[in-house]
Amino acid sequence: MAWLSLLLFLPWFALLGALYWLFPRQPRDAARRWFDGLALLLALVLSIVAMLWGHHIGVVQSDAGPIWRQVLAVLYAYGAFLAVMVAAILLRTAWLAQRATKAASKPVHGSS
Repeated sequence: MAWLSLLLFLPWFALLGALYWLFPRQPRDAARRWFDGLALLLALVLSIVAMLWGHHIGVVQSDAGPIWRQVLAVLYAYGAFLAVMVAAILLRTAWLAQRATKAASKPVHGSS
């Protein structure tokens, strides 16, 4: 039943993941695609783990209603997904800036 939570959020995760993948448009080399793919995979896996954990916490709380399991599962899954995406955006921004600085500081061959 916890998987219903993930199914409800998959379109939103897909939209956020697509925006993350598409922007910024450049540079788009193999290292960037690898980093972005790994970040998206990690976000999905940790979202599933957090969803199951949130559902379990909802199950063991005897005083909570049956809907509470689903609410916790969604909140934990969404929080894990966003945490990974924010960390990936910050890391990727720093990494791309560092690469641009290195590229700008390289001497141009053939110019006098």
